[in-house]
Amino acid sequence: MPDDAVLAGLRRHARALAAELTGPVRRVRLSSGQTALEVEWHGAAEQTPGPPDPRAEAAAPGGETDRAVVRSPIVGTFYRAPEPGAAPFVAVGDLVRPGQVVGIVEAMKLMNEVTADRAGRVTAVLADDAAAVEYDQPLVALEPA
Repeated sequence: MPDDAVLAGLRRHARALAAELTGPVRRVRLSSGQTALEVEWHGAAEQTPGPPDPRAEAAAPGGETDRAVVRSPIVGTFYRAPEPGAAPFVAVGDLVRPGQVVGIVEAMKLMNEVTADRAGRVTAVLADDAAAVEYDQPLVALEPA
């Protein structure tokens, strides 16, 4: 049975590595001694861009607005609430402060909190609940408050 502490360390390293890569991640293999962690995303190469999402217009760079966006720190599944049936972390119109949790991205069975890096008012939630998200994908749009 693999050492849980070593496996936890490998998960941390895999998460950091996936966050640092600029392109889509297809496969990651990390090992330490006899313990190894291997993750493969099937179908990543077949993904093709779909029609533009009108909600993403708010997050488009170079727009005429001074909105900021909170982006996904990692590839995974975005959740708006801490658990099914619970109230979402934020809703349109809410004021947020720096460091406030605005969602969770699940990756490799680990829940990663997504926090606002600045204060503002939520103008749009750009990702659907339980939707697959990519690294650096806009999740929540903010305007200065």
